[in-house]
Amino acid sequence: MIGIKARSRFDGRRLRKKAKQGHIKGLGHAAAVIRLTAKRSIRKRKGPSPKGSPPHTETKRLLSSILYAVDKTHERAVIGPSRRIIGIAGAEHEHGGKWRRERFPKRAFMFPALEKTLPRLPRHWAGAIG
Repeated sequence: MIGIKARSRFDGRRLRKKAKQGHIKGLGHAAAVIRLTAKRSIRKRKGPSPKGSPPHTETKRLLSSILYAVDKTHERAVIGPSRRIIGIAGAEHEHGGKWRRERFPKRAFMFPALEKTLPRLPRHWAGAIG
């Protein structure tokens, strides 16, 4: 005769910690993908881009200003052009408006990047708890 004994213990606190770590990691990966997609949509060319298409850049400052940060305490990510690097030009391109006495049409690049990557985002959380 063969006898087998098994014990298991559920540790809810450990599971929640692993789930939060996996969520933060997935959030960081998703933010990086959106940032990369936005950067790839901006072309280095002289002159303005057509209305409704992503802006052109001559100096690549706009490209280098697109950053992302993950806030671990509030579990959210912020992606977009840094005002410290590019000023308000990035926001004016995204939403349209007036900048340096010139009227800018809407040349969004962040929202289209989000829309383009939206179907692929759930895979960044797949296997997060492992």
